[in-house]
Formats: sequence, C-alpha cells, structure tokens
Amino acid sequence: MGIVFVLLVVWLGLVVVGFAVKALLWLAILGIMLFVVTGIAGAVRRHAGTRTVSPR
Repeated sequence: MGIVFVLLVVWLGLVVVGFAVKALLWLAILGIMLFVVTGIAGAVRRHAGTRTVSPR
C-alpha cells in the first residue's frame, strides 16, 4: 500500500506543475488521469485483500 501512496503524491505533484505552467497543461491532464487510475488500483487491491472465504 505504501507504493500506491507514493505514486499518488507523485501524480499530485505532476498536476500542480502542469497547472502552474500553462504550457504544460498536458502534464496536468496526465497527472490527473494517473492519479485516478492509481487510486482505483489501490482501492481494488485493498478490497481484494479483505475478502473472506466462506466455510463449506
């Protein structure tokens, strides 16, 4: 889960830089997309790890 947090911080940094420098708007858009994808992947991995097996 630590790597997901690090990636989210990096993507947020890309968004800030992209919006700060108007010429790098594509970087902001890329950062937003990567942030959303990483967040979804982290949520899916966390949810998959908490599945319980029902006894038969």
